[in-house]
Amino acid sequence: MDGSKERPKVTAGLDLGDKYSYLCLIETESGEVIEEGRLRTPPEAFRRRFASEQPPMRIAIEAGTHSPWVRRLLEGCAHEVLVANARKLRLIYANKRKTDEIDAENLARLVRLDPKLLYPLKHRGEQSQAHLAIIRSRQALVSCRTQLVNHVPKERSNPSVIACPSAPQGASTRGPSRAHP
Repeated sequence: MDGSKERPKVTAGLDLGDKYSYLCLIETESGEVIEEGRLRTPPEAFRRRFASEQPPMRIAIEAGTHSPWVRRLLEGCAHEVLVANARKLRLIYANKRKTDEIDAENLARLVRLDPKLLYPLKHRGEQSQAHLAIIRSRQALVSCRTQLVNHVPKERSNPSVIACPSAPQGASTRGPSRAHP
């Protein structure tokens, strides 16, 4: 389902959280809120809630950590999912009364009026995201290794650094010294 086809009977806004997400369903014609509530975020809970929903809905979610897998899951349940670019949504980022419930309702109302108001984003595919995660992990490891390699020569060349922090200043760290007769 895309924006060029008939309008769905129900639009939804989902504000995603780590443990719980907030849902707001709005009747497309009248604009009345028909359901609001909190649901658990794990995939099984989303699948139970949205798999049997007929006819398919148009659902707006905010871009974030959970949005890639939530989008795939909801699209697998035959819903149209739009990922909102929150940086371009002044209604979301500049709201003085910012709560998860208000964000969910605002997303539902925006997607009801015109999906283009969300400045929708397209996520990379699952395989591309996995490859990017590997590249970023390798980049972090190389950066840490470089910092360690660069750190050791600086510490060895600094005469003010005590060779062994537990040894008293001026004491040798090579073992007991022998007195020469």
